[in-house]
Amino acid sequence: MTLDGETLEQLRKRVRAGGAERYHAANAAKGKLFARERVALLVDEGSFVEDGTYANVLAEGLPADGVVTGTATVDGRQICLMANDSTVKAGSWGARTVEKIIRIIERAYKTGVPMVYLVDSAGARITDQVELFPGRRGAGNIFYNQVRASGSIPQACALFGPSAAGGAYIPAFCDVVAMVEGNASMYLGSDRMVEMVTGEKTTLEAMGGAKVHCAESGVGHFLCKTEVEAIDTVKRYLSYLPSNWTQSPPKAEAVDAPSKVDLAALVPASERQAFDMRRYAKGLLDEGSFFEIQPLWAKELTVGFGRLAGEVVGVVANNSMFKGGVLFVDSADKATRFVQLCDAFNVPLLFLSDVPGFMVGSAVEKQGIIRHGAKMITAISEATVPKICVIVRKAYGAGLYAMAGPGFEPDATIALPTAKIAVMGAEAAVNAVYANKIAAIEDEAERAEFVAAKRAEYERDIDVVRLASELVVDAIVEPHELRDELIRRFAAAAGKDRHFSRRRHGVTPV
Repeated sequence: MTLDGETLEQLRKRVRAGGAERYHAANAAKGKLFARERVALLVDEGSFVEDGTYANVLAEGLPADGVVTGTATVDGRQICLMANDSTVKAGSWGARTVEKIIRIIERAYKTGVPMVYLVDSAGARITDQVELFPGRRGAGNIFYNQVRASGSIPQACALFGPSAAGGAYIPAFCDVVAMVEGNASMYLGSDRMVEMVTGEKTTLEAMGGAKVHCAESGVGHFLCKTEVEAIDTVKRYLSYLPSNWTQSPPKAEAVDAPSKVDLAALVPASERQAFDMRRYAKGLLDEGSFFEIQPLWAKELTVGFGRLAGEVVGVVANNSMFKGGVLFVDSADKATRFVQLCDAFNVPLLFLSDVPGFMVGSAVEKQGIIRHGAKMITAISEATVPKICVIVRKAYGAGLYAMAGPGFEPDATIALPTAKIAVMGAEAAVNAVYANKIAAIEDEAERAEFVAAKRAEYERDIDVVRLASELVVDAIVEPHELRDELIRRFAAAAGKDRHFSRRRHGVTPV
C-alpha cells in the first residue's frame, strides 16, 4: 500500500476520531469524555508523543485497537500513559491492545518515569481470546509488568467507566485509583454472570460501583464527581512523589502552617472526648498541603501526604472521631499499604498517635485482626525512611507498636504534654487488676474513692515526665513548638542509612 500525504492524513484522522459518532454521543450523555480528550487534560500541551497509533488499522472499526498509549509530560515531568477508548468495542482488549499496554509499562519501568492508566474498558474480546489471553505476551504479562514496576515507579489510575473481569486488576495493582462516581466500576464478573453462578441478583453499581470500592472494599482511593476531578487528583498525587524509587520527592516552596489553628485547643483534656485528627494534621503542615488518601474507607485511621517547610512527608494518624480511633482489620491494611508506598518512594513518615489499641472481640478475631495487625507492624518495622512518632494524646497496647513506637527504631519519639503511653488506659487497668476487690466494696462512696486512688496511682506510673526520664520518649514539646521540632528532626534524619536486614525478603503475615 503506497501512501501519499493526503491519504496518510485521512488515515490519521480516522484513527484519531475513535469509534462511530453514536458511541461518542452515548458517552457524552453519561458525562464521559473521549479518551484523547482525557489525555489532553492530563498532560502538558503539545507534549504527547503517541505510540502504536496504527495498531490494527487494517481491521474494520478498530482504530488504534481501542487504546491510546504514549509519553508526555505532566507539570514538566516525563510520564508514560495508556487510555482505553470506550468508543471502540467498549474499550475492550484485543491482541494489539494488550501488546501496546505491555510495551508502555515496560517503557515506563525502563526509563524510570510514572505510569498513568486512564481506564474505561469492558475487558477482553472473547472472540480474540487465543491471541490475547494465554501467551507470554498475553494479558497476564500486563499484570506481571505492573507488579515488577510496583515501588519502582509511581503507578496511578483514573477510572472513568468499567474495569471488568481480569482488567479489574490494572487498577488493583496501581498505587492509587481515582473513581468517577456514577460511571466507574470494578468487578470480576458481571451482574448477569453473578446471577448465573451464585443465584445472587445484584447490579454493577451495587456490586462494584465507585462508592462501594471507595468506602467499603478499599480498592478505590478517591471518589470523584467528574472526570476532570479524577484527572486533577492523579496529577496532584504525582506532585508528591519522585519519578522513581532512586529519587527524592519534589520539594515545593515553603509555606507557613495555617495561622488561625491552635493545636493545643484542638486536643480535649479528656481522652474520652473525640477530636478530628485531620484538622490537627492540617494545622501542623504547610497550609493547603495535606492530601488525604482513602478518606472514605477505614476512617478511624487517616493517611495522606503533606509538606513541612516544602518537604514531603507521609502522615499516618489515628482519628478518634471514628470508632474511637481503634485499629480494625481495614485500618491496619490501610496503614500497611500507605507505609509501604512512602518507604518505596523515599517519603519520610510522620505518625500522629491517639490510639486505644487494636479492636478486640470474636468478630474481629474471626476476621484475622492478629494477622492484619502483624502485617501493619511488619510494614512499620521494614520502613527505613526517616520516621517520627508523635504521641498526641495516647498510645495504648499494641497500638503503640503499630504507630512506630520506640521499639521500632523511629528517628524520634516526641510526646506532647497530653501524652500517655501504657499497656492500657487507667480505667481498664484498674478494673483488670482490682476487679474482685472493687466488687467486694459495698459502700458506693468508698468504692469510688478506692477506684479514684488506684487510677491516680496508675497515672503517676505512666507520667510523661517519668517516660522522658527513662528515655522512652526523646522530647516533650508544647503543641506550638511541634512543627519546628519536626522540621529540624526530619532534616537531621535525611541522610540516614536505609539498610534493614540481611535477606531477600521477609514472609509477610498477609
